[in-house]
Amino acid sequence: MITAPIYNPTLDLSIVVPLFNEDESLPELVDWITRVVTTMGISHEILLIDDGSKDNSWQVIQQLKQRYPVIMGIRFSRNYGKSAALYTGFQEVKGHVVITMDADLQDSPDEIPALYDLIRNQDYDLVSGWKQVRHDPLAKTIPSKFFNWVTSKMSGIKLHDFNCGLKAYKHKLVRSVELYGEMHRYIPVIAKWNGFDKITEKVVVHRARKYGYSKFGLERFLNGFLDLLSISFVTRFRKKPMHFFGLYGTLCFLFGFMVAVYLISEKLFLLSTGHLARNVTDQPLFFFALVTIVIGVQLFLAGFLGEMMAQNNNRKNEYLVSETT
Repeated sequence: MITAPIYNPTLDLSIVVPLFNEDESLPELVDWITRVVTTMGISHEILLIDDGSKDNSWQVIQQLKQRYPVIMGIRFSRNYGKSAALYTGFQEVKGHVVITMDADLQDSPDEIPALYDLIRNQDYDLVSGWKQVRHDPLAKTIPSKFFNWVTSKMSGIKLHDFNCGLKAYKHKLVRSVELYGEMHRYIPVIAKWNGFDKITEKVVVHRARKYGYSKFGLERFLNGFLDLLSISFVTRFRKKPMHFFGLYGTLCFLFGFMVAVYLISEKLFLLSTGHLARNVTDQPLFFFALVTIVIGVQLFLAGFLGEMMAQNNNRKNEYLVSETT
C-alpha cells in the first residue's frame, strides 16, 4: 500500500500569482499585497510564477525579490498555461491557507483578509471569488455566464463564477489536485470529487484592467466545455474505467447479439414451416447488429486496458523550470 506524503505547512498564508507578460503591474501588485498582509500580522510568502513571459517580467521579479524576501519566483522555459503555473505553485506552497490571484490588478488584494478568515477560522475547504459586477465587454460576460451555469448544473456545485482567479484553499486541498491542460477552471469540481465538499463563494471586487490586455480569447469557452466533459469523465471513472466502458460495451454487445439471434431464429422458423425466408445477410438490420457487437467488444476491451493502466499508472506532471529565485 502506497502512503501519500504528509505535508506540514510552516506559514500562515501563501499567495500564488501566475503571470504572463505582466511586468507593468507586478510592482504595484506586490506592494499592495504586502501592505494588506502586513496589517494582518501573519507569516506569509508570495509565489510569482512566470509562465514563459516575453517581456521583462522575470527581471521585475528578481528586483522585487531584493525588496521583499518573502517572494519566491519561478520561471518556465516557455508558456505552458495557467494550469501548469498553478500546479507548480501548489507544489511549493508552505502556508496553511493558499490564495491565488491574477497578476493584472483586476483582483483586489484587499479581499485577502476575508478570504483568509473563511478558510482559517470558518473551516471552509475552498472559497471561490464571485465577480458579481464585471468590467469586461459583453463578448466575455455573456458566454461566461452561460459557461458557469452549465458547469454548476453538471457538477452540482452552486457557484456563480468558476473561472475567477481569486480563490482561497486549505493547504491539503491544493496538494490533492492534479492540474493539466486548462483544468484550472475546474479546481472546485476536482476538489469536490477528492472529498473537499465545504465549498462556498464570496462576492469580490472586479477592477478594470489598468495595464496590458487580456491573454484569453473566445476560444477558451469552447475549450472550457471540452475540459468540463473531460473532467466530469475523469473524476468519475479514472479509478474504475471498466464501470463506464464495460457497462456500455456490454449493453452494445447484448443488443447486437440479441438482434442477430432474432434474425437467425426467424429464418429458421420460416424454413421449418415451409415459408420462403430472406437470407440473413440480405437484411440491413443484421449488419447493424454486427456493428453494435463489434463496438461492444471494443468498448469492453477499452475498459479492460483502462483498468490495467489505472492500476499501474503513477502519472506525475512535470514542467521545465528554467530558473527560480
